[in-house]
Amino acid sequence: MVRQTKDSNKTSMKLEVPLRLVETAFLASTASLIWFINFYFPLGPLLRIFFPVPIALVYLRWGRRAAWMAALTSGLLLSVLMGPVRSLQFVMPFAFMGVLLGSTWNRRVPWIVSITLGTLLGTIGFFFRVLLMSVLTNEDLWIYVINQVTDFVEWLILKLGILMNPSVFWIQVLAIALIILSNFIYLFTVHIAAWLLLDRLGNPIPRPPRWVQVIMDYEE
Repeated sequence: MVRQTKDSNKTSMKLEVPLRLVETAFLASTASLIWFINFYFPLGPLLRIFFPVPIALVYLRWGRRAAWMAALTSGLLLSVLMGPVRSLQFVMPFAFMGVLLGSTWNRRVPWIVSITLGTLLGTIGFFFRVLLMSVLTNEDLWIYVINQVTDFVEWLILKLGILMNPSVFWIQVLAIALIILSNFIYLFTVHIAAWLLLDRLGNPIPRPPRWVQVIMDYEE
């Protein structure tokens, strides 16, 4: 009986290794394909929501090492298909975000923690992309961002009829705040999509706050 149990465990381990490799490769390719399609055939925010989800799913199913392998594999695949610059724009932050979200979901931490950590990583990723493209184009793209925010502030002041001229410092503070807010909203949307999708795949993430379940009319 003991020998049969050992043989069964060995057989299970032999089957698990190739399954882990196949699933990791498949989900890494899926993450790369989503980025590739969205780059050439943008469908608005729809596909963007799922950028980090396949790698997070690898973490939930096979653990940290497999998730890092998926992140590396997706980056290498995109490097071949689109070049190293586009590959880096996916890896930082979305591939890393997949590992981060997989880790927090696997540890069953509350949504506010995983969303906050993801927002921090997404904000760092934004500035990384701005710095990368500024170096490659030999132009300061942060100035372009500031100009866009300045135009928005001037339009808002005009609509509200306020007599004021905000300084460059406060314009930059507002720009950073808007970047953080947009990343927070993005991470919240990713959590909603992952919650609804991964439940059906048998790899549920932590439950959202009760008010989210009420709004979504979702019954446990």
